[in-house]
Amino acid sequence: MSRPLKLAFILDPLEGLKAYKDSSIAMMRAAAARGHEVWALQREALTWRDGAVAGSRCVPLTVSIESDPIETGWYRAGEAQALPLATFDAVLMRQDPPFDFEYVTATWLLERAAQAGVRVFNHPRAVRDHSEKIAITEFPQFTATTLVARDVADVHAFIDELGDVILKPLDGMGGSQIFRVRADDPNRNVIVETLTHEGARTIMAQRYLPAIAEGDKRVLIIGGQVVPYALARIPKSGETRGNLAAGGRGVAMPLTVREREIAAYLAPILWARGLLIVGLDVIGGHLTEINVTSPTCMVEIASQQGFDVAGLVIDTLEQVCAA
Repeated sequence: MSRPLKLAFILDPLEGLKAYKDSSIAMMRAAAARGHEVWALQREALTWRDGAVAGSRCVPLTVSIESDPIETGWYRAGEAQALPLATFDAVLMRQDPPFDFEYVTATWLLERAAQAGVRVFNHPRAVRDHSEKIAITEFPQFTATTLVARDVADVHAFIDELGDVILKPLDGMGGSQIFRVRADDPNRNVIVETLTHEGARTIMAQRYLPAIAEGDKRVLIIGGQVVPYALARIPKSGETRGNLAAGGRGVAMPLTVREREIAAYLAPILWARGLLIVGLDVIGGHLTEINVTSPTCMVEIASQQGFDVAGLVIDTLEQVCAA
C-alpha cells in the first residue's frame, strides 16, 4: 500500500448494525487495520449542487479492529461534516434494500459522482440495471426452470406444468414473501393473487429444488475474484427458505466444481461492469439470484474457514486506487 485511503461507506444507521455478523463492519475493520480512514453517511445525506455530489453529514469513524463477544462500542463517531464525494478515494454503497424509488434516486446521484471521476462501488448504473432476481435471465444456462410473469393465468399454468414451485416477489430480501406452492395446494389461488396483487405486479416462479435441504449457497465474487468458500444457508426444520434472516443455519464450505464454474464464468463479466462485491445464490448447482446491493456472509466465511473476504475487498480497493 503506497498511501492511506479515505473511504466512505453509505450505510443503514450505525446503531442498528450487528457488528458480530455485518459484512460492512468487517470491511471497515479491515480498512482501519491497514491505516485507512473510514467515514460513514446515510443515503438521505446525498446532495447535488453546482455539478457536484456531496454528503451533507459525513461522519469520521474510529473503528475497533478486533471483535469482542459483546460487540458494544465497535466505533466512535467524530463530528459530521459536509464533504464532496470527490474528497474520498472510494465510496461504497452498502445500504440494504428495499430497492425503492429513493434507492433508485441514490443511484442517479451516485452515477453523477461516478461520471465526475469518483470511484463508486458497486457502480450505481450496474446496481440499477441488475435486478437481483431478474439478472439471472442473462445466464439461462445456469438457472433452473424459471418464469417471470404478472398474469395470474401464466403463473398457474407454470405451477400446473411443474407441480412444485417457488414463488417470490422481485423486490424482496432475506427470504421475505417466498412461498413453496404445489399444484394441489389449497392456498395456491390466494398466494398467487397476493404476490401478484391480482395481476398488477410481476413475480418470479422457479422449479422447486429439493437440494435446498443441503443449503442455499452464497458464493461471493470480489473484484472479479471468486472466493473459494461458499456459505450454505441450511433451512431449519419445516422451512423451505435457507436465508439466515429466516432462521437458516450458515455453514461455510469449499465450492463445488459446478459452483466454481458458474462463478468463474460470471466474475469477469460482472467486474467489468463495476460490480466489486457480488453474492451469487446457488441451489443444487443452479443460479437463483445475483445480489449486488449489499451482499453479506463475509464474517461467517472468515470465522469458519479463515478466508479473509473483507480483506480481499480492501486489497482490491488499494489496487484500484493505486492504478
